Amino acid sequence: MCGIAGYIDLKASTPTEVLDGHARDMAKAMHLRGPDDFGTWTEAERGVALAHARLSVIDLSPAGHQPMISTCGRYVIVYNGEVYNAEDLRKTLGGIDWRGHSDTEVILEGCARWGIKETVEKLIGMFAFALWDRAEQTMTLVRDRFGIKPLYWGLQGNVFLFGSELKALHVYPSWERKIDKNALASYLRFNYVPAPQSIFAGIHKLRPGHMLTYRMGGEPRIESYWNLRSIASDGQRSPTDMDASAAEDHLDDLVRDAVKRRMVADVPLGAFLSGGIDSSAVVAAMQAQSTRAVKTFTIGFDVDGYDESAHAAAIAKHLGTDHTELRVTPEHALDTVPKLADWYDEPFADSSQIPTFLVSELAREHVTVSLSGDGGDELFAGYERHKWGEKLWRRTGWVPRPLARVGAGALRIPPRGFWKGVNAVLPSRLKVAHPASKARKLADVLALSDPQALYRRLVTAWDNPAAMVPGAVEPRGLEWDTTLPDDIPGVMEQIQVLDALTYLPDDILTKVDRASMAVSLEARVPLLDHRIAEFAFNLPRHLRHQNGQGKWLLRRVLGRYVPDELFERPKMGFGIPVDHWLRGPLRDWAEDLLRVEALEEGGYLDAALIRRVWGEHLAARGNTDWTTHLWTVLMFQAWRQKWKM
Repeated sequence: MCGIAGYIDLKASTPTEVLDGHARDMAKAMHLRGPDDFGTWTEAERGVALAHARLSVIDLSPAGHQPMISTCGRYVIVYNGEVYNAEDLRKTLGGIDWRGHSDTEVILEGCARWGIKETVEKLIGMFAFALWDRAEQTMTLVRDRFGIKPLYWGLQGNVFLFGSELKALHVYPSWERKIDKNALASYLRFNYVPAPQSIFAGIHKLRPGHMLTYRMGGEPRIESYWNLRSIASDGQRSPTDMDASAAEDHLDDLVRDAVKRRMVADVPLGAFLSGGIDSSAVVAAMQAQSTRAVKTFTIGFDVDGYDESAHAAAIAKHLGTDHTELRVTPEHALDTVPKLADWYDEPFADSSQIPTFLVSELAREHVTVSLSGDGGDELFAGYERHKWGEKLWRRTGWVPRPLARVGAGALRIPPRGFWKGVNAVLPSRLKVAHPASKARKLADVLALSDPQALYRRLVTAWDNPAAMVPGAVEPRGLEWDTTLPDDIPGVMEQIQVLDALTYLPDDILTKVDRASMAVSLEARVPLLDHRIAEFAFNLPRHLRHQNGQGKWLLRRVLGRYVPDELFERPKMGFGIPVDHWLRGPLRDWAEDLLRVEALEEGGYLDAALIRRVWGEHLAARGNTDWTTHLWTVLMFQAWRQKWKM
């Protein structure tokens, strides 16, 4: 894993030593991504500079040094990632005087032989790279199909900039840092800044599965080379004609091959093991193809409802892995909180960022590469919202919208005590926990206009984020796209695709990338092999979701290696007791960030609203759990404080 950065100064009059100095500063700003080696390359007459920070994993020799120039001399590359079919492509290319055995060289020579797009379509892996074409004077940026590896870019004045992290752009002398209030509104809704936005005006994330070509003096041209929405649409209309047994065999083969390819490394390798279905399936495939005990890692919390370590230990014992468990104390976890803004270049508020860092930190004490089970939920309908989202819409979507809105208004009128009284006289079998909260949620669902609105409701933190940010207009992305049902009729499948295109890259994969890179650990995600994804989105529904249970086929595959009783249990998630911590050991930290003066600074937030919510949380009253809302604000405030915005 590495960090890449670079720029084109359109004035093209900057001396070589200045170009090189700026590029070197950009690389060193990402030293945690690549502590083993730094490299730069410049072409002063074009104002081009490339920079690379290297974490050596494949070909540890100087032959893997970057930036790297093609044998023909036309192309120069900086690359971050791992391509797992590099040796296959090397054989196909043939006839080249290879300088080493790095995958960087294979990508570079492939682009020189086949062209950029054709080469990228052949790659199996995770990658973000920049390729300078000295003949055409174009810079091409490419990001992998799921966005496992990050890539930012922007045009500011006379400079085209790009980098794996915003830290690299921070150190460029003329970069103008201005918070994009519209992006901030998006962040307050989703807990992350969704692509293609970044928190900074004029700086963008390259979308997963896309490539950008920039010709000096022209406008960037962005095109897709892999389209998951089209794949899912085709799969809905013409699903795979395969019985359950054959599908199980095929998925088992795909997972084993994806895992085996990701076990190649010239450094120690292991895996995260939470005890859930996804990580257990990855570890099972690893151990089945390893001649020695696979190193596995998990963390445990001494807090009810947040600890899966016993399940992970049972699966590790059954599979025979070399298992390491860390019991995390509240003090250790809390020590992590002030450091989060160092690792996340823009506000990010998925609180599972804390345990993800802690398990990465544990793994890095033993290995340099760790496999992870991320992606299984998005591919195989594993989230509760995949099941309940469709059920909710089926039960309420048939109601005419005007009538539904009237019903929603009626449900909001009675006070909390009314619903408590109604609940008290109901038979035991009909009683519900938190009846006022349930009535409010039902009202919210009834008021929704379409399945996309339902999805937004399911993933939203702050309901009306633009109202919280003076002068903001919330951008409308894929979550508002009412044409999605035309391509993908099923509500469950729509939610799956929305998750895979938004939540997966911008939340899950961002979290794993930043947490692992904070300790210079390479995290690999075999379930996001695009061959598995294409197979999963072409499965008929009953092979993904059956008898109210998601990930049905993946469960069947795991059952070949692990007894069902070791993994068949309710989904827990990778959480921490933030709600309790905000009333306890984190209260002083939070109070400092939520002071009226701090909230009003810069004119970014509605201080009065946030102070009211904070007061309700401390008093543990109200119909809503405010933890997610407050964590979103706290992470923005901590980030702004750290980066002096």
